[in-house]
Amino acid sequence: MNEIIEIMDEILDDRAVPRNIRAKVEEALGKAKTNTVTSLSEAVYLLDDISNDVNMPEHTRTDIWHVISLVEEAKEKMK
Repeated sequence: MNEIIEIMDEILDDRAVPRNIRAKVEEALGKAKTNTVTSLSEAVYLLDDISNDVNMPEHTRTDIWHVISLVEEAKEKMK
């Protein structure tokens, strides 16, 4: 979970990332910190929704995909 939070914090601190994307990442981070199966599913949904945004820098897109896989992994461990 620490790696998920760390990567999302880095995205939030990156001023090259558009505000609307940072807002969704911040919302997903809040859900991930709740750390329930439902909230993790909601975080994945939010991140997946923004992963195809044309304004997203490529390095951020890669980070988002990595976070999605980490959140999915954490969610599976909770089941």
